[in-house]
Amino acid sequence: MENISAKYSQFVMPDHINVVGTLFGGQMIAWVDLAAAKVAHRFLKGTDVDGAVTRTIDKVEFKEPVYLGDWVNFSATIVSAGKTSFTIQVDAYAEGRHSDSRLACVATLVMVAVKKDVDGNYKKISHGKTS
Repeated sequence: MENISAKYSQFVMPDHINVVGTLFGGQMIAWVDLAAAKVAHRFLKGTDVDGAVTRTIDKVEFKEPVYLGDWVNFSATIVSAGKTSFTIQVDAYAEGRHSDSRLACVATLVMVAVKKDVDGNYKKISHGKTS
């Protein structure tokens, strides 16, 4: 299977901070899901599917704190593919004005290809890119 990846970045603003002064974990997970969605879009380009939905977030590990004013740079890669689903590895690196880039979070997600049926409901469908 070809190596398909995508990059995505977010800037940490005051409304992203929790009560202890670091990035709220739920915000990080939402950004991880967006990074996964970006690589899913690239993976499914040229297929007959309408999109992909998150099936599971199998693992999330917060490795380092992220602070106000940091950039969070995500790297998402397709690591395997089944008939309708595919697995994505997301690595998030925090970068401050006065600090080097550091691995802040790692996550593994499974997404499923979907297509809208004649009744307007989304159903899982083969994406045709099984590894």
